[in-house]
Amino acid sequence: MSIKLQKANREDMHELWEAQVEAFKGLLEKYHDYDMSPAAESYERILQKYDFTGTTYYFIVADGAKVGGIRVIDKRDGSRKRISPIWIMPEYRNKGYAQQAIIEAERIYGDDNWSLDTILQEKGNLHLYEKLGYKRTGKMEKISGLMDIIYFEKN
Repeated sequence: MSIKLQKANREDMHELWEAQVEAFKGLLEKYHDYDMSPAAESYERILQKYDFTGTTYYFIVADGAKVGGIRVIDKRDGSRKRISPIWIMPEYRNKGYAQQAIIEAERIYGDDNWSLDTILQEKGNLHLYEKLGYKRTGKMEKISGLMDIIYFEKN
């Protein structure tokens, strides 16, 4: 099993946005987080993020199929590189694609000085990031009675 990251251009953003909304829909329904959830993000907001300095969106492709997406932020100014968000479509989950995508992003951008965050209550996400060498920073934000955001770094 191998994946590749296929760089998205501006014309691809509507397709990526639809996939992001679909992929995060279950978490939106579970946590009712309409302010932060990628499933609640507008298409216009995705286009704004596409234009941010240092932002690159990729399709995660496995065996010719677009199985997910990832946004990498690398300002190339010494600040931490960031993954925000990464997703795998529901029908392709639990096959190692997210792990492979992060490894590939680290191969492209360098494997140190990264940050990301995730939902504390999503134990699979915590396991994935810790397995890849990301360490909890100790910073946590309570979003609601249902959900907390926890922060990770990799040096």
